Amino acid sequence: MTATHHAPLDQDPHGEDRTPTRREHHAPVVRTIRHDINEKPFIVIWETTRACQLVCKHCRADAQHRAHPDQLTTEQGKALLDDLAAYEAPRPIIVFTGGDAFEREDLAELCRYGTEKGLSISLSPSITPLVTPERLHEMREAGGKAISLSLDGATAETHDSFRGFPGTFEASLQAAQWMLAEGFRLQVNSVFTRKTIREAPLMLKTVLEMGAFMWYTFMLVPTGRGANLDALSPEEREDVLNWLHDISDRIAIKTTEAPQYRRIAVQREQLREHGTPIPDHVAHSGELYHYLTEETTRLLGDHPDKPRRPRAPMAVNSGSGFAFIDHLGDVYPNGFLPEHCGSVKEQPFHEIYATSPVFQALRKPDEFKGKCGVCEFNKLCGGSRSTAYAMTGDYLASDPTCAYVPPAWSEQIESTPRHMG
Repeated sequence: MTATHHAPLDQDPHGEDRTPTRREHHAPVVRTIRHDINEKPFIVIWETTRACQLVCKHCRADAQHRAHPDQLTTEQGKALLDDLAAYEAPRPIIVFTGGDAFEREDLAELCRYGTEKGLSISLSPSITPLVTPERLHEMREAGGKAISLSLDGATAETHDSFRGFPGTFEASLQAAQWMLAEGFRLQVNSVFTRKTIREAPLMLKTVLEMGAFMWYTFMLVPTGRGANLDALSPEEREDVLNWLHDISDRIAIKTTEAPQYRRIAVQREQLREHGTPIPDHVAHSGELYHYLTEETTRLLGDHPDKPRRPRAPMAVNSGSGFAFIDHLGDVYPNGFLPEHCGSVKEQPFHEIYATSPVFQALRKPDEFKGKCGVCEFNKLCGGSRSTAYAMTGDYLASDPTCAYVPPAWSEQIESTPRHMG
């Protein structure tokens, strides 16, 4: 399973439904995938190695400074890429991650091989001394298109503490310049916890100054070392997700382990189309929301000088358009959902994705348990399956971090007989 929160890089892919679903000057509320996600994923994350020099606080795995002897070899990696390239176009987006992907000496060879096979390859390295202008040039020449780095605090003190090494904050700012100079599309990934969330507006300002095209925000899954961090409460998450929706006219926003962002986007658009003010129970304008909003205005002004059209979130979830392959070749619905579904050393990936009972169950949101199963947004959202598993032991359970109560669930609760104790 993955050792970091490296998030998928969205490269303006083909194969998505771009038909406008609201007024012409707005982007679609939620983008859908044209192909059958029961047969083909939209994005595949390959943890090319577990080796990494960092010791990030949120990591779900123990630090591993050397590659596992049984990690996929170069030839096994090429066989995996052959399998992924065998899908009909549009093929899945492939992200090379880790651990630290740059720990693999054959990474450029694999990137070039996949690119020549027609795959779109993105990179998600850790910021270590391995990230150099020369290595970045090599990866760009090999066909890498997009790249990500992490920013988990607005100051060196916060970020470096989170990453486990001094100097990573300044190194990240320098690496961003090198990445842009090489022509990569830059994505910045950030973890939100109670200890760091009030730095988010300043983090936004930094991300914009870095020249990123997308800010990928990660809601902590309480697993591994991340279990010791302070995760946001359901109400705080609503505040943060509404704030993220507000600032999506400044930078493209995507969320990891917070699919409720899609529900919020739909709720707010429905109200906007009817000219109805957004009520507190939708905007969830709690103290944290007001703080984030006021601090953003203080730092960046009321509105961006050149507002961008908000990028509509995509309805992809664990096992449903999304798959993770670890360094040993084991397949999971997500890097934080430890339900083993097969090994590419024993069975082609495309067969595992299409036929695994776990993957199939995750593609049936109407059969999820609790309020997620009856929620009118479950096909767009579905809740964080990784969080449900981490907190309940059941990946089909209702997501405990969601504050929304579907009308159907309220009716179900009200109709349940209450017996005298």
